[in-house]
Amino acid sequence: MFHRIRRRAKEPEAQRRFFELSEQMQLQGQVPPEVDRVRADLEHAVPTAAVDDFLPPELRVPSHDQVAGRITSWTQPLVLDGEMVACATCGTYRDWLILSARGQIWLRCRAGHQQHEPRLNTAWYNRHTGPADATHATFEDCLRHLGH
Repeated sequence: MFHRIRRRAKEPEAQRRFFELSEQMQLQGQVPPEVDRVRADLEHAVPTAAVDDFLPPELRVPSHDQVAGRITSWTQPLVLDGEMVACATCGTYRDWLILSARGQIWLRCRAGHQQHEPRLNTAWYNRHTGPADATHATFEDCLRHLGH
């Protein structure tokens, strides 16, 4: 580790000396033969056609601003601030769907009751979920995909 730190400290000095030598060579009219060869190669180079390197539309993943929200399943009990979260309507405390939409987090129980959870935010959601395995056109399609 200290080896890298010492090397970094010496790099600016080496760069300064390189630039000084380059300036001296230019003032004296000395140019290495490789420079002339590279310049000639560049002048005679045939321009290549531009290639579209983007994925085809069917393989592109929508960006965060093209998606209305994201959902993940959470089978174990959800504990926030030392308190187990339970559904306000039916009292269920496990097997949640966690919805992230417009900067808010919503919890949905197996019975279909939804409640806003202000103690959670998008950063928490991003830390605790993996990459999306599918995209769906409707909310109902997503629920079917997740088995709800």
